[in-house]
Amino acid sequence: MSTDKNIKVIETNDGSSTLFNEELNETYHSSHGALTESEYVFIKAGVEAILPTCGNHLKIFEVGFGTGLNAILTIKEALKHPDVQFHYVSVEAFPLKEEIVAQLNYKSLLDESLHSYFDQIHQVEWGKDISILPNFVLHKIDGKLEEFDWEAEYFDLIYFDAFAPSKQAEMWEKSSFDICYKVSAPQSMLVTYCANGQFKRTLKSANYIIEAYPGPPGKREMVRGLKGITPTYPPKLKYKKPE
Repeated sequence: MSTDKNIKVIETNDGSSTLFNEELNETYHSSHGALTESEYVFIKAGVEAILPTCGNHLKIFEVGFGTGLNAILTIKEALKHPDVQFHYVSVEAFPLKEEIVAQLNYKSLLDESLHSYFDQIHQVEWGKDISILPNFVLHKIDGKLEEFDWEAEYFDLIYFDAFAPSKQAEMWEKSSFDICYKVSAPQSMLVTYCANGQFKRTLKSANYIIEAYPGPPGKREMVRGLKGITPTYPPKLKYKKPE
């Protein structure tokens, strides 16, 4: 994997920044909008969908901490739901350096009340439970998904946010989703921006129920992998052309 010298900050169509990995020739988020994509895929299609089934405790596992955008947007949701305890575990094999994070413009697009939390999630110690809010605990893990024993964890929601299969094929193998399925609660969900056919077949082979879900701007669809949950969208959903 490339080092930070191969990573450049670029602006996406909604004005939010993302990173471009020159070695992989790949961006961290959709060029149609980093903030828009994260809010749609992980918050709207993930957190908002699973919250009604979780009672007062939501446990989230993120594969790919990256820029911290998904984490800060989840903190934003935690502020809206003070009676729900959020436990957020994120694994990242290649943490970004402070000078790269400092160039991201997310704070200028988020409410001022979130600015200190964005700094905090990047500065906290790795490998420990850290209370960011009274109802939000962050645990960042420096390493690869397959390097750890997750037997004791049972997550309600998984954010699968690795680079695209064409760029990081090893992350999209069945073994990754076997781990995800094993650490998921009996009624849980996996959400990701990816929707290609091979990925759907791989996810299904790991025992997930596949749910095609309308995609964010620029994408026809995204996928939710369900465990113990009945799909809410019909398999042959008709999609509108993205605006």
